[in-house]
Amino acid sequence: MTLLICVIVLAFIFDFINGFHDAANSIATVVSTKVLTPFLAVCWAALFNFVAYWISDFKVADTVAKTVDSGSITLLVIFSGLVAAIIWNLLTWWWGIPSSSSHTLMGGFAGAAIAHAGVNVVNLAIVGKTVAFIFLAPLIGMLVAYLISILLMWICRNFAPGPLDRVFRSMQLVSSALFSIGHGANDAQKVMGIISAALIVYIGQNNITPDQVPDWMTIEQTAKKGKMVITHIPHWVVIGCYTAIGLGTMVGGWRIVKTMGTKITKVTPFEGVSAETAGALTLKLTEWLGIPVSTTHTITGSIIGVGMTKRISAVRWGVTVNLLWAWILTIPVSGAIGAMVYWVALRF
Repeated sequence: MTLLICVIVLAFIFDFINGFHDAANSIATVVSTKVLTPFLAVCWAALFNFVAYWISDFKVADTVAKTVDSGSITLLVIFSGLVAAIIWNLLTWWWGIPSSSSHTLMGGFAGAAIAHAGVNVVNLAIVGKTVAFIFLAPLIGMLVAYLISILLMWICRNFAPGPLDRVFRSMQLVSSALFSIGHGANDAQKVMGIISAALIVYIGQNNITPDQVPDWMTIEQTAKKGKMVITHIPHWVVIGCYTAIGLGTMVGGWRIVKTMGTKITKVTPFEGVSAETAGALTLKLTEWLGIPVSTTHTITGSIIGVGMTKRISAVRWGVTVNLLWAWILTIPVSGAIGAMVYWVALRF
């Protein structure tokens, strides 16, 4: 029970770090365009992170919980994966690199599982889809943002610039809120999935029969399209995850805000609306598909898309290439850290 509690506490800590690490995703453009002050921006984002609690299902949580075979792992594996994810998240935050907290978590989890029981314990189909969306999520965000920008420019072609700027400043509040909802729904669910996996492992290892499982540990699964999917997670897990990510967002991640809001391309209120709306639509699509994508990758692609409507050279491609390398390396590096943490933990 002690190790289970440690895993749950670490999961909430990771969720909190995820909030301040990824705060830049939903507030960078609002801050860089001076629509909101940094403090008001993080409060706004944190509020709508929590709104996701009432409008989301558990498809992403189910996917993350089944990254590895829960019948072949231990709580120590989950513990090691969380420690690895926290280490990599803090390092990339310190370096100002907007890497993916989602892929960090899955990489650490998979790496520790492989160190414990070999590659066969990993659900390669789920990992494969996740890896594919390292590239697809930013591309979809970029394309949608480009199309939204072109459409808005055509609609607003006969309006005076001054009044339009004021309109788009107001609209940024809406688009930022929508993206924050997507961030909360997508990222908080990943931690729900990890806690669910920990509860399932604990129940299995202690041979607790279904009628003996206490309410606070009950994970309900229902058969859909020939496979079991999670349809109920204890309310304390759901509320705790949304609260942790919301509080983390309020702390903010100013190093990454600078990268996202100014270094990729100069962002105006019009472009902020386009990028955030495109990001929100992309996140809703992937949540519906149950694919755990990176909100970081999504909004980065969307910002690039709006930059391309001005000219290709408006995007600082040198910065973008560096970000791409960070994205590609996140899963293997966090996986290696997860394996090392597991091997060290075995010695104690």
